[in-house]
Amino acid sequence: MMPELLAPAGNFEKMRAAIHYGADAVYLAGRAFGMRASADNFGEDEMREAVAYAHARGVKVYVTVNTMPRDREYAALKTYLRFLGEIKPDALIIGDVGVLNLCREIIPEIERHISTQMSAVSSADVRAWHALGAKRVVLSRELTLDEIREIRRNTPASVELECFIHGSMCISYSGRCLLSNYLCRRDANHGECAQPCRWNYTAQPLALELTEEKRPDMTLPVVEEGGETFVMSSRDLSMIAHVPELMEAGIASFKIEGRMKSAYYAAVVTNAYRMAMDAYTAGNTAFDPRLQRELESVSHRAYDTGYFFTDSHKDALTCPEKGYIREKAYIATVLSYDPTSGEAKCIQRNKTSVGAPLELLTPGKCGQPFSCTALYDEEHREIPATPHPSMVFYLPVPFPVAAGDIIRGGEHPADA
Repeated sequence: MMPELLAPAGNFEKMRAAIHYGADAVYLAGRAFGMRASADNFGEDEMREAVAYAHARGVKVYVTVNTMPRDREYAALKTYLRFLGEIKPDALIIGDVGVLNLCREIIPEIERHISTQMSAVSSADVRAWHALGAKRVVLSRELTLDEIREIRRNTPASVELECFIHGSMCISYSGRCLLSNYLCRRDANHGECAQPCRWNYTAQPLALELTEEKRPDMTLPVVEEGGETFVMSSRDLSMIAHVPELMEAGIASFKIEGRMKSAYYAAVVTNAYRMAMDAYTAGNTAFDPRLQRELESVSHRAYDTGYFFTDSHKDALTCPEKGYIREKAYIATVLSYDPTSGEAKCIQRNKTSVGAPLELLTPGKCGQPFSCTALYDEEHREIPATPHPSMVFYLPVPFPVAAGDIIRGGEHPADA
């Protein structure tokens, strides 16, 4: 059976982008009890609308309820779960056994999925969660592909397995971390992680301590054991070149990380994996290097295959490169297209100008390059550039275009 492609939806715009570019399901959170509190997330009315929007397009919605609440939070949690029972998402992603039990009591009709926060690393784990009422288990990122295959062989078909296949990875085991709380009193286990493992640190000469660039008065000791120094900041996971192996491993859902990334990120990454999965299903198992180029166009750190082909002793997946590789400029979203004139009506995201190299990103295709030959404002007056945020403008495009397609910055011929 074709695995599900599950995409992040940090807000409504990102959800629309993921659905437009081929997601079978999206995962999102309300304003509380989700592990990405810094994402825009969804208020109650917006979440109700989001569930209806996705379901109208045949797309499933999973709501993350994967923080680790304390006793004082349970009254609010019960109220929130009753609301979720009213709007009927397809499943809840749960990161705490007390929450799992409460969901089973209050809204037993909604599927329960076990979050990667629960660090399921064995078939015994999966069977135990299944016995407690879980329909699906999101496996720990620290598993190899062989271990995932073994878990699938030793668990009943009635429990589904989900795996992260792309996106940021935590330096801490399956995301359980206290560093953010220590440095800035933002609790990672309540969705408030400040990602301090990705800050820039420097070692003081002759001193076994680190200093973070924005906190010069706060030093951290460096611990060495057995000749090894433990450092932070992981590479980003990317399994785009290994979709055939993933498709054959018995995984029910391929999960893309990135609720805090841009709508452009949601579109590009979803589109790339959709194309790779569809190509495999059509019998084409050869890797298309253009898909790698697509993934290089989004914001990311150096890519790695994580633990899929090596065990979790692998140098903590540390990233020697400093900072993120910036994504291509997201120029505009297409609102509509007139095939007679060949013009796309667009809403501006970033400035472009006549003569600039551009690319069209449309579902099921890699970026198609073209040149900006003309621009017109909303009254169809010719203009040299689009300098105003969210301005509506018209752009001639030499390819068929659909509402929701993306116009992004391209490459000059000398750079290509």
